[in-house]
Amino acid sequence: MTGVVDVVVIGGGQSGLAAGYHLRRLGLDFAVLDGRPAPGAAWQRTWDSLHLFSPAAYSSLPGRLMPPQPGETYPDADHVVTYLTDYEQRYELPVHRPVRVAGVHRDGAFLRVETDSGAWLARAVISATGTWSRPFVPAVPGRTTFRGTQLHTVEYGSPRDVAGRKVIVVGGGNSGAQIAADLAYDTDLTWVTLREPRYLADDIDGRALFDHATARRRALDAGRTDTGGVASLGDIVAVPPVRAARDAGLLKAQPMFDRITPGGAVWADGTSAEADAIIWCTGFRPALSHLAPLGLRGPRGRIPTAGTQAIGEPRLHLLGYGDWTGPASATLIGVGRPAREAARQIADLLR
Repeated sequence: MTGVVDVVVIGGGQSGLAAGYHLRRLGLDFAVLDGRPAPGAAWQRTWDSLHLFSPAAYSSLPGRLMPPQPGETYPDADHVVTYLTDYEQRYELPVHRPVRVAGVHRDGAFLRVETDSGAWLARAVISATGTWSRPFVPAVPGRTTFRGTQLHTVEYGSPRDVAGRKVIVVGGGNSGAQIAADLAYDTDLTWVTLREPRYLADDIDGRALFDHATARRRALDAGRTDTGGVASLGDIVAVPPVRAARDAGLLKAQPMFDRITPGGAVWADGTSAEADAIIWCTGFRPALSHLAPLGLRGPRGRIPTAGTQAIGEPRLHLLGYGDWTGPASATLIGVGRPAREAARQIADLLR
């Protein structure tokens, strides 16, 4: 047995660190298990030009403001990694890495967390593994016949990867728009979206998105009409590079193609486009396979929750997977509140 603690937190990214901060403040004994060899979680694997949607002060975890990045209004991914590393060290959070969790099992009064370096017994578990490790690519006819390069968002690095080539970018969300903008100047670009791109107003950034997500959750909790939250505003935040490419007429979306061929894509009306590479900016699924032994999966692969607490296992909390585990909980600024509530509920349960 590796250890016996009050709480095991699975995942050492922003959600896991926020949970650790609040568990420490409540005086609970806990361990954070992180599968990556170094701090920074998914922020270590982003494309080169990625920047936050919000200024540093509005992208902070509880207890510690993110310092501004010199010369940047919106910090880049390297700055976020530095901030998360400092946060972990500042609060002396007990992060064990690299530790890969194989499964969580019921074991009497405990939950047993099996890992590649031994087992932990915990009176409660917070799962904070996010979605970045589970990229989703739709089953489009002909996809396996394509002779060119296929990448997902998590594998894209910079325009250098495909410069001078014919590229199809698939996806009408923020990742699709940002990567399309990244490639608009150095490739023969075809941008494909399920529907016409919906840009948020140019003056809206992460601060407003968090406010809208919070307002929606409060309305739903109070039994009022659904405000629509962030989705009612649009799909794409017009960060400066996206805005520049859009205003230059370089971001012209095509509807979704019907099938893929060895050399490109074909639409339902018979038109076609050649491609050397396809980049799938088609989202992610929650990384929850380690919770399979608990038998809690519900519709759409999610575990039913009340707030962050699993309905079928009150000793388990899920944090940072999206609005279903707390308003804007998959964001730096948004995860603090649900992390605090999860820690408080666990403290009450353990008493």
